[in-house]
Amino acid sequence: MRLSDKVALVTGAARGIGAATARRFVEEGARVVLADRRRELAEALRDELEAMRAGSAIFIEFDVGDEAGWQAAVEQSLAAFGRIDILVNNAGVIRVVPLEKTDLETFEKVIGTNLRGTFLGIRSVIACMKSAGGGSIVNFSSPQGLEGREGVSVYSASKFGIRGLTMTAAIELGPSGIRVNTVIPGPTRTKMTERKGWTEADYEAAYGGYPLGRMADPREVAEVVVFLASDDASYVTGADYVVDGGVLVGKPRQV
Repeated sequence: MRLSDKVALVTGAARGIGAATARRFVEEGARVVLADRRRELAEALRDELEAMRAGSAIFIEFDVGDEAGWQAAVEQSLAAFGRIDILVNNAGVIRVVPLEKTDLETFEKVIGTNLRGTFLGIRSVIACMKSAGGGSIVNFSSPQGLEGREGVSVYSASKFGIRGLTMTAAIELGPSGIRVNTVIPGPTRTKMTERKGWTEADYEAAYGGYPLGRMADPREVAEVVVFLASDDASYVTGADYVVDGGVLVGKPRQV
């Protein structure tokens, strides 16, 4: 029970890595605020977590790119649980469009959710974490936050930006006992990474050449988030934690 008595706010919690993280947090003793705009999925997850342990989860619907939404979410979290010890900025979107054809609306949507949402989340919990004597913030980047890739210029820019924001936040917030780290998941089987019409053979062909030869299960990424959120990572801040099955180590094997 590494997170016993801790309270975590997880964005993008309704499915994928966010949902896996919320489940692992409750298993480790935390109470969880599920933040998402997918009400039906989030409420189903809340009910699932409440069945695991009564009083372990609430759901708050808001847009992570909205400043007022963050303020209200923090206030509701404090009213329900009295504190916020952990923030997981997991919510994100991707748009695959060549740079030349990327319009301003697409740019603002991706930057607004991924980078502005992370910035607002960090800023919104500073005061309550300081009053509690510290906390842990886990942000999400991507392999495209370490290298470019065709068709995802804005996504890549947002994910590079999150890493810079994380490092600066770690410097500024460290004296208050607030640790800030980045998780960099590789290809993970979630709704976001589904490819229309692909079979299992297609997925195997796409990722079989990388060192571990497969996509991750969301729970495998969530295990690293649990570590960073817990006191086991008490001397870890400003770091990139790559959970990518070896995608970034070099060119894939020929399969």
